Amino acid sequence: MRIPSELTSMLNGEQGPTRQKAARLVVDLASVAGAKHFVRCSDAHVSGVSVLTGGHGLRTFLADLIKDPTGTVAIQTTLNSAGCDHEKMDEMDIEHQDFLEQQFEIIHAYMQLGIKATLSCTPYDRGIETPEGIGSWSESNAVCFSNSYTSLITNRESGLSALATALTGWAPEWGLHLEGNRLPNLLVEVEVDLSDATDWSVLGDWVGTQRGPHWLMPFGPMPVIRTLNKEPTFEMRKALTAAAANHGCPMLWLNDEDADASNIQDTLIFTSEHLDTSYANLAPKGEVDLVVIGCPQASIGEVRATAAAVRTWMELGHHIPEQRLWVFTSGHNHGILKSDGTIDLLEEAGALILKDTCPEVTPYNRTRYNHLLTNSLKAEHYLTSGLNRMPTSVARIEECVAVAFDPQRVQGERPKLDAKAHGSMPSAKTHQSELCSIKGASLPSQTEWMVEGEALVTDVPITYLGYVNRDTGVIEDPGHPLDGNAIENSILIYPKGSGSTVAPYVLMGLIYTGKGPKAIVNRDVCPLSMPAASLLGIPYATGFDNDPCMEVNTGDRVRMSLQNGEVHLEILERTSP
Repeated sequence: MRIPSELTSMLNGEQGPTRQKAARLVVDLASVAGAKHFVRCSDAHVSGVSVLTGGHGLRTFLADLIKDPTGTVAIQTTLNSAGCDHEKMDEMDIEHQDFLEQQFEIIHAYMQLGIKATLSCTPYDRGIETPEGIGSWSESNAVCFSNSYTSLITNRESGLSALATALTGWAPEWGLHLEGNRLPNLLVEVEVDLSDATDWSVLGDWVGTQRGPHWLMPFGPMPVIRTLNKEPTFEMRKALTAAAANHGCPMLWLNDEDADASNIQDTLIFTSEHLDTSYANLAPKGEVDLVVIGCPQASIGEVRATAAAVRTWMELGHHIPEQRLWVFTSGHNHGILKSDGTIDLLEEAGALILKDTCPEVTPYNRTRYNHLLTNSLKAEHYLTSGLNRMPTSVARIEECVAVAFDPQRVQGERPKLDAKAHGSMPSAKTHQSELCSIKGASLPSQTEWMVEGEALVTDVPITYLGYVNRDTGVIEDPGHPLDGNAIENSILIYPKGSGSTVAPYVLMGLIYTGKGPKAIVNRDVCPLSMPAASLLGIPYATGFDNDPCMEVNTGDRVRMSLQNGEVHLEILERTSP
């Protein structure tokens, strides 16, 4: 691995402690990923902004970074959505103690690092050309959108790895940076006409939840999707990529007849029955408290479509009661929509228009809101997770608006949150009885350690944001093999992290409060888990000669040591089956 002189200078502390930490993380990731080279990046987008998502781990980490006044970003960097619209706090009725104060603290810290506080989860939708070349983006929907429809190439970075690249300007050259890894691995034939953007959201989520026991997709599902509608709108493409990204899809090919089919591992067929069944399962079946539009933040077209549906009801003399409709958009789009009268029309009808935030990162007042309706499967995915734990239904914009105007349109008891798996792969683990020892590797920043303890093991990825309790460290993911288990003080062994790119901050928060693991073992390259271990010095191992997820049982007593760049993991005592 050849480290550029500029990055070496940072590693040596010649550009201050903040860039030194960032450079160390970049080099650690390069080592784990097996990268031989580094690449200069043109652009970064950093996630982990809301108090709700980043929490204690984010605030503690940023407070440490900004102690160094020389530690500012080296490339153009934008910032993801915040947890509130600070101008509409009374209307949002957020009860989280000191929420606005903590939110300002986080945003101000990022600004001190030189990051532009765009507060948008749609950096590709802000009225400028999307940068070309190699980027480092850590918002999952933006990663999938940019790779699929623009000339910007980015790996699915974590909030921390994107920040490290922003501070140094460098990233390991690996993953999707390499053309040979940007090959479609799945073919999806769509046999139903998708006429509405929400139809495309349903399709994206459906594709993301499919799993095949023979699939080998180290960078996630990357489908070629063939649809009857050959010219989908911007809103349709945005909805498709956002929902597919829920489950790790970093890019897709849409109606691309020239896509390379040499690596296709399976074919899926999406029919009208799939679409109808999805809508039937997602439809509201009890009283709706609030309707939310705009996840990811609504485009100008989405807000105008919402306004058109609203206007129809207004012309019949109706008004939205109790601001039951919240529309989320970016500050950039809000300015345009304000100038053309769209915002005024929506507010006149009784809607609440919010900027700089989005539905999934907002804490809702649960004395008022206990069942949401949205047009987005991305919103549904995260709102029903441990992030908000809120029953959420899905419908097209016209139906969402109708429910906002008419509280009696859907009657019955509010639904309770179903205990459902969120799309994890089934486990293939079998109990092992013979003692064994396996060899692996650690990080360049870690030179020597020894740790002994009880293993907590799964062969299914762990989703930290929303599915690991940020206070207790208990995995709360129905259907996951480790559901109900606490990661505290364990030697935690799993393939990789999945889900939101804010995962490292959840893990860091647990480590800060003593609820995290004593060591982490990943089978696969994991930019969602490794950064927390790198920055906080938690013993970390990967690259084993045999799969540790299959060789070790939960409950086994293990010893793991790092010496001379090699990790030895030894089973001291096997647990009973």
